Amino acid sequence: MSGAESSPLTTHVLNIAEGAPATRMALSLHRLDHNTKIWNMLTVGTTNTDGRCPGLISRAGFTPGTYKLRFETGQYWDSLGQTAFYPYVEVVFTFKEPDQRFHIPLLLSRFSYSTYRGS
Repeated sequence: MSGAESSPLTTHVLNIAEGAPATRMALSLHRLDHNTKIWNMLTVGTTNTDGRCPGLISRAGFTPGTYKLRFETGQYWDSLGQTAFYPYVEVVFTFKEPDQRFHIPLLLSRFSYSTYRGS
């Protein structure tokens, strides 16, 4: 993948307690196998200095289905020397139309989080 422009799926993680991007947060992307009901890991990544993880998946690999982005929030807060309530955050979403783009921001503090479908 050449970068975020190529990926139909993007994310942006913001540490709202500090008012800054959440850098160096590990994350993984999974697809649900509807026959076995098992999540299959597709890719792993780490957020950059802007809190983004470019190149998550190619257009050809992003087929209609149910997906999950898992953010390793506990490890992130541990790396900052802080404790947190949520050891990880999983955002599950359904993708139906191949021409769509998805942007999934995660707004994060040590004891809360919020997400939405961005543009």
